[in-house]
Amino acid sequence: MKSDAGRIDAFAAWMEDVMRARGYDIDSPRGGGKTRLAEDAGVHRAAITRLLQRRSMPDLETMRGLSRALGVPVRDVLIRSGKLTEQDLPKPSTPPVPGTAPGGHPLSAEQAATALGIPEHLRAAFVRVTEQLRHGQEPDAQRRAGD
Repeated sequence: MKSDAGRIDAFAAWMEDVMRARGYDIDSPRGGGKTRLAEDAGVHRAAITRLLQRRSMPDLETMRGLSRALGVPVRDVLIRSGKLTEQDLPKPSTPPVPGTAPGGHPLSAEQAATALGIPEHLRAAFVRVTEQLRHGQEPDAQRRAGD
């Protein structure tokens, strides 16, 4: 298990790489990149400075702000910081893609009608119109109205 200083050093090194990769000039002696990152993250510049100088681990709100500004999932930030482990924050299961049935197959018009709760007395019309749209045809009602 790493000491606190070792955890801070490893986390800060990782964050520095992410910051540079996202275009923040954290190496400038004038501090422009640190200031811009602090503004983008909604945190105090001092929190960024303390992290980069390896003086302290950021608090949760600072980690959230850095996560947003750097486009890194909060989960990754918390695990890299050593505050939580992968067992504490298991990856969520991948949600199904909208419009697909279990197994990744596209929904049939009938399955879509069921999923959407289309009433039974309208189901045949829903399926017919959906199939016409899928095949690039104008629905019957629109063709008749436009004639």
